[in-house]
Amino acid sequence: MKEHKPRTLSVIIPVLNGESLLRESLPPLLPTSAPREVIVIDDGSTDGSASLARQLGACVIPSGGHALGPAAARNLGAQHASGDILLFVDADVVIDSSVPERILLKFEDDSVGAIFGSYDATPRERNYASLYMNLRHHHGHREPSDNASTFWTGLGAVRREAFSAIGGFDTARFPLPSVEDVDLGQRLVASGSHIHRDPSLRGTHLKRWSWKGVIHTDIFRRAIPWSKMMLANPGKFTDLNVGKYEQLKALLAGVWFVTMGLALIGVVPPGIPIAGFALILLANRSLGLIFMKAAGVSFAVAGVAFHQIHFLYSGLAYMTCRMRYGLSR
Repeated sequence: MKEHKPRTLSVIIPVLNGESLLRESLPPLLPTSAPREVIVIDDGSTDGSASLARQLGACVIPSGGHALGPAAARNLGAQHASGDILLFVDADVVIDSSVPERILLKFEDDSVGAIFGSYDATPRERNYASLYMNLRHHHGHREPSDNASTFWTGLGAVRREAFSAIGGFDTARFPLPSVEDVDLGQRLVASGSHIHRDPSLRGTHLKRWSWKGVIHTDIFRRAIPWSKMMLANPGKFTDLNVGKYEQLKALLAGVWFVTMGLALIGVVPPGIPIAGFALILLANRSLGLIFMKAAGVSFAVAGVAFHQIHFLYSGLAYMTCRMRYGLSR
């Protein structure tokens, strides 16, 4: 019987002025028993991120004194990595110390080309914007899959060979934090890799969100670039928040906003949008239950209501991109 050479792991963490974050996120990633290298890409930090990472035992690679952006920083880390498996973790994500070894075990299955996890349901920041954003992500990644069509760099691992074969992250298209990991996942699948989504691999997100940050990120860093990829690759994205059921819920949200407008001008009775919101609560019950369990009934209702606004501006962004795409053709 042929012996399999033990897999080796390289952890890659880009950071920009994240000293306080690394104090929590870096220690669980450092090797304890099994050999493991941890590479921190210091992307132009002006605080003590680099010195703290070295002090804790990580290998620090400077970006050259200026911010490259997360896609280029991760590519730089991959160039210096020696492991068979590349594990990407965000500097503001704290994982359990058992996760790296569990990921290595997943790659004992030769059919696994990449794997990613999820945020947990206990975000550190408890303001409404942070709860909404982090719990929404937790909800989106809650179902396991052996055939995901995307990837996630908050906590995601990929075979070095597969990563190198497609040229890593596309730094030309994604110089800023955006959907560079979604694009990577799509290209991995196109090259024949199988991507697994395992929600048991979880991390606690430390980021504090504002509502302005939520809306700006949703529109300009996600909805617009993701819409462009969907239009350029029709039928390739059928997972997570662009699945058929999510599209139906977005349509329901649009109809609800129309009925509210009609009710305000007296065209339809107020009971219609009220009944519509009851239907929305039913359609979004899995998300609402996660909201309620984490922060109570009032937040669940408010969170589901704002989620309809998220559907509205994301849908408008997609339709705008679609019209421009049609005109350009």
